[in-house]
Amino acid sequence: MKIKRKKTRIIKIGNKKIGGNFPILVQSMTNTPTSNFEKTIKQIKSLEKAGCEIVRVGVPDLKSAKNISKIKKQIKIPLVADIHFSAELAIESIEQGADKIRINPGNFPKNQLKEIVGRAKKRKIPIRIGINSGSLEKDLLIKHNQVTPEMMVKSALRNIKLMEDLNFYELVISLKAPDALRTISAYKMLSLKTNYPLHLGITEAGTEVSGTIKSAVGIGHLLLGGIGDTIRVSLSADPVKEIRVGWEILKSLEIREKGAKIVSCPTCARSEINVIELSQKIEQITEEMETPIKIAIMGCIVNGLGEAKEADLAIVGIKKAALIFKKGKVLKKIPPKKALGELRKELALKKIKKKSGNRKINN
Repeated sequence: MKIKRKKTRIIKIGNKKIGGNFPILVQSMTNTPTSNFEKTIKQIKSLEKAGCEIVRVGVPDLKSAKNISKIKKQIKIPLVADIHFSAELAIESIEQGADKIRINPGNFPKNQLKEIVGRAKKRKIPIRIGINSGSLEKDLLIKHNQVTPEMMVKSALRNIKLMEDLNFYELVISLKAPDALRTISAYKMLSLKTNYPLHLGITEAGTEVSGTIKSAVGIGHLLLGGIGDTIRVSLSADPVKEIRVGWEILKSLEIREKGAKIVSCPTCARSEINVIELSQKIEQITEEMETPIKIAIMGCIVNGLGEAKEADLAIVGIKKAALIFKKGKVLKKIPPKKALGELRKELALKKIKKKSGNRKINN
């Protein structure tokens, strides 16, 4: 099955582009104080290593805004400044070299918004309009007891118009709620009404487990429908985990390929090898790989042989032994205790290189 993706307006963010036929990019946001240059750089480096392609930093004060130029010199990916209410911080972030800013235009008086837009035009950077269910305009909230997808879309269109009235069209839009249903509905509605690229995510999704599930359901559903140009998984956890989940979502839908795709059985009484331990260790070994590879770890021959034939590398448990498969063919028979070592050896033989060019993109 090939996903038919909606072609949206192409927007340049630093050295990346989103929209059109460009890849759906994975991004995250730092949770360090941006005023602390060292901690923020260290976290961004970890995010880059994990596969982050755009990074956002919070800008709550002037020191944080002034650090943007320092941070940019130390990183390789586009840097986005997240600003609320302060035109001074938005302007300073632009002048310090942010590759994009995230604001809600309706939060600013017209003269201040005009100044922000003028600076963004001069620097040729885009702006993301970030609509969250928890921070809609007061007049919309007064009319309703709860936030609906329709209200979120109305807010987005209102903010888009403010920007278009200033002849600014380099926009990215997000419409996030803390639950999948409202988020899905809002994005679907807005996708029919605008051609701007959409940044997908479930806001305040929760802890690592619950947040991962909500994000996979919401983001995955929208991507399957061809909606979305960049994604951010929001977790109350290490931001590096957001990147890993984001990539797993894209890989599961075969939208993009990066690193190892592990197929492993849930185990049962027939298992002849320790699938759980093996799969966890292989996941750790391969977590920084870039080149796509499918690895199957199966406890017995019931489903094992079929999965092994479809994998680049596989191990299948048999009576008191294990079979190593390569490209669907049996390579060798080994004692189960040697399984991890043999898999390590085969992975080394592949000479894995960190190359993004091997990723597959379906449009």
